[in-house]
Amino acid sequence: MKQYNIMRKITAILVAALMCAPSMAQETKKSDDGYKFTIIKELPITSVKNQSKAGTCWDYAGTAFLEAELLRMGKGTYDLSEMYTAHCDYQDRAAAVIRCHGDMSFSQGGCFGDILHCMEKYGLVPEEQMRPGMMYRDSLSNHSELSAMTNPMVKAAAGTGSLQSDENYQLLCLKAIKAVHDVYLGVPPEKFTYKGKEYTPKSFYESTGLKADDYIQITAFLHEPLYKTFAVESPDNWRHDLSYNVTLDELIEIADRAIAQGYPVGWDSDVSEQGFRMGSKKGFAVLPVTDANNVSAQGSDMAHWIGMDAKAIQDEAAERPTPQRWVSPEERQLGWENHETNDDHLMLIYGTAKDQMGNEYYMVKNSWGDYNVYHGMFFCSKAFFRYKTVTIMIHKDALSKEMKKKLKID
Repeated sequence: MKQYNIMRKITAILVAALMCAPSMAQETKKSDDGYKFTIIKELPITSVKNQSKAGTCWDYAGTAFLEAELLRMGKGTYDLSEMYTAHCDYQDRAAAVIRCHGDMSFSQGGCFGDILHCMEKYGLVPEEQMRPGMMYRDSLSNHSELSAMTNPMVKAAAGTGSLQSDENYQLLCLKAIKAVHDVYLGVPPEKFTYKGKEYTPKSFYESTGLKADDYIQITAFLHEPLYKTFAVESPDNWRHDLSYNVTLDELIEIADRAIAQGYPVGWDSDVSEQGFRMGSKKGFAVLPVTDANNVSAQGSDMAHWIGMDAKAIQDEAAERPTPQRWVSPEERQLGWENHETNDDHLMLIYGTAKDQMGNEYYMVKNSWGDYNVYHGMFFCSKAFFRYKTVTIMIHKDALSKEMKKKLKID
């Protein structure tokens, strides 16, 4: 009888263990599921590049945008030279700083307007004509020493009362600055052959069918009138390029419509947010709700969230989808005004997706090489985009007729 009771107890324990097994397996699956994305729309893009030790994300993102536009236009795959554009832009910026007596910055940074100005003024060249790193036995950019050489030169020229010029009245300081860029980036070609045909940079640009005037920049801030243009106050917007100002909801609608209609979107954003840093290697950028009292409105399981502090929710967001924080226009404005949001990185948006929780995302091509699980691209939640976007660049035909009318665009 005693043996029977023992066996009965063992059997009961085994049955209980088996009954618990499914829930244990489900819990394990939950802890390991991570972020799962379902692609809704994906546009064709060229390969991911690596800006390496160059602070010219504007150049890499702008070039990626142009290459995606050429694919959209049915022009085929192009690999355009970032170094040619950087060389041209550095010269323009040095001249501007000197004219302003140093009352503006000379740096590697820039905005989408720089790529448009340079291709219209100087043209474009294929990558094979000016490759990154070719002047110092490398295949990646490294502008550290270049800047260490040119920054003092520009500063000295900007602070000099009377500048010397040559027999053609050209400033010697600008010729010297150009010579340094020639040494580190390469000499821009005056003519070259591409696929059996001879071009100048200007004629090559014209052959692509791209037109700088076709592209516009859009933003959404409260300190300027709606549906007018203004120069976003960023040190890297040194050309004072204008952006159209729309509502925050309209900014997202414009980006959504562009992707849905097949148009890529240039994205100027801030990547210093915790929601970007924690997901950088895992391929996502999010803006999680960190107030448990507000998550019920996001459609979450209330029982799961009640009692969790902000850090616990942030930690969970690093592992799997969580409800996203949908900021107000006022919150976004404050982030810009108090320098929590900065104009620090430009990228390319080329698609839309959803995670398993239903959160919506943009597919983003970065310029940091094969640095994460998605080989250089990542998924950015629309909540993050809503808060951290500085400007976007699109083809003006990506706008709806109604929006074109509001902005008075033909």
